Amino acid sequence: MNGLFESERIRLRALEPEDLDFLYRVENDTSLWAEGVNTAPLSRFTLKQYIELSTEQTVFELKELRLIVERKADRLPVGIADLFDLDIIHHRAGVGLVTAREYQRQGYGLEALQLLTDYAFDFLQLHSLYAHIAVKNTASILLFEKAGFQQSGLLKSWLHQAGRYEDVAVYQKLQ
Repeated sequence: MNGLFESERIRLRALEPEDLDFLYRVENDTSLWAEGVNTAPLSRFTLKQYIELSTEQTVFELKELRLIVERKADRLPVGIADLFDLDIIHHRAGVGLVTAREYQRQGYGLEALQLLTDYAFDFLQLHSLYAHIAVKNTASILLFEKAGFQQSGLLKSWLHQAGRYEDVAVYQKLQ
């Protein structure tokens, strides 16, 4: 892969069959479900099919790109970076990022977000990236702000967690 997907410490790379265990662990981490879209465990079979599909279709066909955040020193997966809801007409996409718990607060998320943003703007020629972040998720808000995203809106009572509704901030970065 070229430098477009690499920093000094990490690289963003396509999903491989060998990522099944890591993907299974991250996707089934119930502590992440409240802010994501998962509402039930995903099977290894489902994730295996997803990996196969992602290698057979382009980002434009899937309207999504999921990449593994890999530490270059030892090729260890430390997170997952996503572009989703890719809209070619309006040149925008949503951004998702998760760093495995044991690798959080080590700068991998910021590097991954910067690489993903550069790819989206420079190669895909997108104009706008957005993320929905629970207002109580201060670590993610700080991360996105450090990467140049700005709050552009607030969705009231957007998430339902533990019998309560939570607001979500909409963050956006323009080319």
